[in-house]
Amino acid sequence: MYGSLDISTSGMVAERTRFASISANIANRNTLVDSQGRYNPYRRREVMFASGDPSASTTEGRALGVHVARVSINEHALIEKHDPDHPFADERGYIKVPDINPIVEQLNAMEAVRSYEANVQAAEATKTMLSQALRLLA
Repeated sequence: MYGSLDISTSGMVAERTRFASISANIANRNTLVDSQGRYNPYRRREVMFASGDPSASTTEGRALGVHVARVSINEHALIEKHDPDHPFADERGYIKVPDINPIVEQLNAMEAVRSYEANVQAAEATKTMLSQALRLLA
């Protein structure tokens, strides 16, 4: 029974990380300079999940659930925009801007929230079943 709670918890942690990455993508969709003030357009972050939970305390628990395998930066997620007056424009008058579609990011955010909520519901159902089982034993 506790394995079910571990699975739901690992799903919630993974989806929270995914949502944070999506939020960063939306917040930085117009960012063209890095923290040192150099022209370095923000690149979209993508969260990759893998099965299992390496942080679990038991061998059986490590085989269950999900974890964030990596957060990758899509180096090719830039598009050219014609803006000859921009200080970072090249000789052709183009600048590279992040290729982040806020609609796609919002849909991904909704999916992450729904998955998180599904894991919460599964954890609540597991807690209810444990409570009922303990009540029957008492």
